Amino acid sequence: MKFTKQDLLTLLIGLFLFASCKNPDGVGLDVDPNAAITGTLVVSPVTTQLVEETAATTLGQPRYPLGYMVDPVFGKTEAGIAMTVYPVVNTDFGTAPQLDSAVLVLKFDESSTVTKFYGDTINSKYSIDVFQLANTVTNYKSSDVQAINNTLLGNFTGKLAPNTKTKVFDVIAGKDTLKTVPAQIRIPLNKTFIQNNILNLGTAGTSSNSKFINAFKGLYAQVNKSSSTGTGGIAFFNFTGTDSYVQLVWKKTNSSSGIDTTSVNFPIGALNTSNQITGVAANFKHDYAGTPIQSQIDAPTASYNVTYLQGLAGVKTKISFDELTGFVGKYGKAIINKAELVIELGGGAPAYPFNAAQRLSLYRWDIAHQPANISDYNNLAVSSSGISAAGEALYGGYFDSTKNRYIFIITNYVQSLIDGTIKDEGTFLAPTSYNLFQNVPTATSAERSIIGTGNTATNKMKLNIYYTKIN
Repeated sequence: MKFTKQDLLTLLIGLFLFASCKNPDGVGLDVDPNAAITGTLVVSPVTTQLVEETAATTLGQPRYPLGYMVDPVFGKTEAGIAMTVYPVVNTDFGTAPQLDSAVLVLKFDESSTVTKFYGDTINSKYSIDVFQLANTVTNYKSSDVQAINNTLLGNFTGKLAPNTKTKVFDVIAGKDTLKTVPAQIRIPLNKTFIQNNILNLGTAGTSSNSKFINAFKGLYAQVNKSSSTGTGGIAFFNFTGTDSYVQLVWKKTNSSSGIDTTSVNFPIGALNTSNQITGVAANFKHDYAGTPIQSQIDAPTASYNVTYLQGLAGVKTKISFDELTGFVGKYGKAIINKAELVIELGGGAPAYPFNAAQRLSLYRWDIAHQPANISDYNNLAVSSSGISAAGEALYGGYFDSTKNRYIFIITNYVQSLIDGTIKDEGTFLAPTSYNLFQNVPTATSAERSIIGTGNTATNKMKLNIYYTKIN
């Protein structure tokens, strides 16, 4: 057999490649440079401590919680909404107006299919009561209790369907038009109250926002716990558009055509110059009596195999990296190639209706013990043009339902802690909304997770550090 020089060169290259291939199954596969980790691996210990959250601000939120939930691990959670009703200025109710109906319409949030509702929609029945506010909305902390007048103005009782659009009749110039509307709940309001407190005021009552609000104050919605059944849940409602409102339908005398039926929608909340909702506030509270969470709160320094995370300003977990201050003395001066915090679920697999939180936030305290982003989040996710979804994905914190865990990439943060350029004043894990990373107590997610600590043999929280030693 005769070989040319080119044939021989091709044969030698092929033999070299075949001999050097340790994993034939990988032939032809691209290598992701982000997944290629070099250096020595150290699994650094992590310690945890459960911490009760402080109150959350509910001013300018993209969605607001309402509901009542009984969780066998996390106890009881309830949330109510205070709503400022704004008039359509100078609405003319006409001569001798007579109210046909008044309905409070609350639109389920549609900005995220994950966080619009947390809890049970299959077996639970909800009873939602509506009252008049005793004062205008001026307090926006989740711990603030909104004073109400105790006369019941309206009630909704039934199951909630946050993913189902509905059909309603819309009154336009005396005609009933059937239309499809977003998923919502509709709560009939007391006709006598609305007649006396809105229609009978006439045009003078709607001559300005401030005049109407000072007179009407607003509405407050909360779950009637004694009339509700099942484990319950927390729904989230949106007030940024025009789909949440108080609808008034009334008859008025028209000089030319006799009696006309007409309607108007008074919006709830208003947008400020920063495009944030004002005039709407939520308050929520948790009752941990008799739960393992209360046991950890009462004895925070004891050793536990699991710790807890809960939205709506529930509980968070403080984590500490005790080994990092002595890392150089133990391993030598090093460049951190990659550091990943691995958080696995503990206490068994989550089950409906209390699924694991779809996303966690990881943040730190600054020197004044105020929440601040970790440098890796700022480096990966934040740019001059805003928040990068791809960068947030690289930073991590999203739930991996296949492996039942969360991972954060915190390479820069770990390097800084090792080098001593920043001091760990406190590092915290907490739930956050799937589409809204927050380093403050969240008012927009009711989700929760049970996670392993650094003390447990299985489902262990750990910090994987890949480093290269330098002189």
